[in-house]
Amino acid sequence: MKIIIGLGNPGKKYENTRHNAGFMVMDALADLCDLSFDQEKFSSSFAKGKVHGEDVILMKPTTYMNNSGLALRQVLDFYKESSEDVLIIYDDIDLPVGKIRLRQKGSAGGHNGIKSIIQAMGTSTFDRIRVGTSRDPQIPIIQWVLTNFKQEEKEDLNQSIDAAAHAAYHAIAHPFSQTMNQYNQK
Repeated sequence: MKIIIGLGNPGKKYENTRHNAGFMVMDALADLCDLSFDQEKFSSSFAKGKVHGEDVILMKPTTYMNNSGLALRQVLDFYKESSEDVLIIYDDIDLPVGKIRLRQKGSAGGHNGIKSIIQAMGTSTFDRIRVGTSRDPQIPIIQWVLTNFKQEEKEDLNQSIDAAAHAAYHAIAHPFSQTMNQYNQK
């Protein structure tokens, strides 16, 4: 089973903000997988189905970013799965808009959603796709991540959403190390 979780905040107010890049990728991934978020389960918008012959769960936690680990813990406990079955997709202010980066472990890097995930799983070793949202040093980070993308960033944003969704789709049927080799941008 593959459990793929995109991080973000629920509701119209946050829909197009930088912190919701994970949700944006999940919507694109659901389209690729021919799945829809038609259930509310495990404190998440939830989709489940078969992709490449593999059971796949897609989740967009409704717990708000800082408590994303609560939703993940619920689904891991219910299905008796481990961190090896998890792929997390989230925003990264240290990457420029239009870039993605795939990793298998690492710190939270100040990202409260990832802090919550690490705490819930008890490990920082899990597959992850980071989606660049850039940073404006003039605006405090907590405010910056809740801003909308600028019009001139939309084309790059759409490219990174597409790349991240395709990387996640590839990871369903292939080892993540192979997915990293294919999708990490130089």
